[in-house]
Amino acid sequence: MAKKNTELTRGAGLLLPVSSLPSPYGIGTFGKAGFDFVDVLVEAKQKYWQVLPLGPTSYGDSPYQSFSAFAGNPYFIDIDTLISEDLLKQSEVDNYVWGDEENRVDYEAIYNSTFAIFKKAFERSNHQTKKEYIQFCNENSYWIEDYSLYMAIKNHFDNQEWLLWEEDIRFRKPKAIKKYQEELSEEVDFWKFCQFKFYEQWFALKNYANEKGVQIIGDIPLYVAMDSSDVWVHGDLFELDERKNPINIAGVPPDCFSATGQRWGNPLYDWEKMEQDDFDWWRKRMQSSAKLYDIVRIDHFIGIVRYFRIPAECETAEHGKYKKGPGKKLTKVIKESIGDAKIIAEDLGVIIPSVRKLMDSTGFPGMKILQFAFNSGSSNEYLPHNYSSSNTVVYGGTHDNQTMEGYLKTIGKEEEKYALEYLGIKRKKDISDAIVKAAYASNAAVAIFQVQDILKLGDSARMNLPSSLGGNWQWRMTEGQLAEECIEWLNKLADTYGR
Repeated sequence: MAKKNTELTRGAGLLLPVSSLPSPYGIGTFGKAGFDFVDVLVEAKQKYWQVLPLGPTSYGDSPYQSFSAFAGNPYFIDIDTLISEDLLKQSEVDNYVWGDEENRVDYEAIYNSTFAIFKKAFERSNHQTKKEYIQFCNENSYWIEDYSLYMAIKNHFDNQEWLLWEEDIRFRKPKAIKKYQEELSEEVDFWKFCQFKFYEQWFALKNYANEKGVQIIGDIPLYVAMDSSDVWVHGDLFELDERKNPINIAGVPPDCFSATGQRWGNPLYDWEKMEQDDFDWWRKRMQSSAKLYDIVRIDHFIGIVRYFRIPAECETAEHGKYKKGPGKKLTKVIKESIGDAKIIAEDLGVIIPSVRKLMDSTGFPGMKILQFAFNSGSSNEYLPHNYSSSNTVVYGGTHDNQTMEGYLKTIGKEEEKYALEYLGIKRKKDISDAIVKAAYASNAAVAIFQVQDILKLGDSARMNLPSSLGGNWQWRMTEGQLAEECIEWLNKLADTYGR
C-alpha cells in the first residue's frame, strides 16, 4: 500500500461550532448562516473551518457526550430549509419559543420546540418512498436502525438512560427488540427521518465549502458516552460487568489543575475484544467520520498509547491507574479506514516517549497552544521557535481554554513580561493581535483561532469550562458581528505569511 500523505496544506482557519452560527431559531444550523460563514472564510483567505463534534447531545449539552458516535445532532437541521420544502409553515414555527438571547443557546427551549416542530415536518414528508432516503438507510445500516430504536425506546422510558430501562430491553432480548420495533415503529421512523435530513443538509453545506476551497476540520472524542446506542448495542466491546454496568471508566489523574483529577465517566473499551474482529467498530466509526469531515481531530489521542483507568465505584480519579492502549494496532486501522481524509492528533497533556514515537510513526500532526507558551521561558515547547516540524497545528486556545481576552486578564506578571519581550511589543493590550501574528508567521502548517478571539471577547463567550456543569456550549455569534475590518485583517495576515 502506498504511503499515505498525512501532512496538511499550509493555511489558516477559524474554530466556530455549528451551534454558534446566527439563526432565528435559538441555535446555529446548516442553513443560510452556514453558507454565509463559508463566504466570510473565503473573503478572509481562510482554508479551514473547524467545528466541534456534530453528534446528538444529552444531559449537559456537551458535544463530547453523545447518544451516538455515528448519528448527527437534529438541532442543526435548518428549519427555513424545511419551510422551503413545504414541510413546515412559518406561522407554525413562530408559535414556538426558541430562547430570548441572540448570543446564547437556551437548550431547554430548543429541546422543547425542536422535536415538536420536526414531528410536523415528518408527518408531511414522503421521504420513505424517495430513492435518496432508501439509499441513505442502506449506506448507514450499521447504525441507523439501532440508533433510531434506541432513541424511540429512550423517549418511551421518559428519556432515562438505558441502564434504567426494563431488564428485557436493557439486555436486548430478541423478543423485547421485536416488541419495541413493532410498538414504536412510527417513532423509529421519525428518528431515521431526522438523520436523513441532518446528513442531507450537512453534505450540502460541506460540499459548498469544499467547492470554495474550504476544508472542514471535525472533532471526535476518543471515548463514547455510557448512555449511547453504541454501548447499548455493542456492550461486549466495553469494560462492562454481567449487569451491563461499567467496571472501569475514563478520566485523567490529579494534576496542577485538579487535586482529585477528572472522572469523565465514559466506559472504557475492551481493547482485546476489539482486536478479535480487527477493530470493526472503529473502522466503521472512522469511515463515517471521514465522510463527515475532510480532517478528523481525535480528541485525547494520547489515550490510544496509554489510558487512565478509574474503578467505576470511585467518586474521584485519585485511585486510577495507567494502562497500555492499542497504539499502532489502532492507528493502522484508522489510516486504512479514512481514505483521503486526514487526522489531527490532540496530543495535549502529559506526553511520554511512547506517545512521541507513535506520533512520529503515523505522521499525524499534533497541536500547539499559544496560551500555554509564555509561562516557562525559552524552552517551552509551545513557543513557535521550538516547533521542530511544520507538521503541526497551532491554536491560540481551544474550546476548553479561556478566550484570549480572558487569559490576558488572568496572566501573571512574569508571564506577561516574557510575552511582551517574545512578541516584540510594549503594551499588554496588543498581546492578543501579536499572538495571532506569531501563529500565522510560524512554520506550523495550520493556524486556527476561535472566532471569539478574533472578536476579542471576554470569558463570558468561553465555550467550555472543563469539569463544570451548566453554562457551557452556549455562546453564539450574532449576525454581522464578524466585521469587515476583522475579515480584512485576517486576509492580510494570510497573504503576508503565505497561508
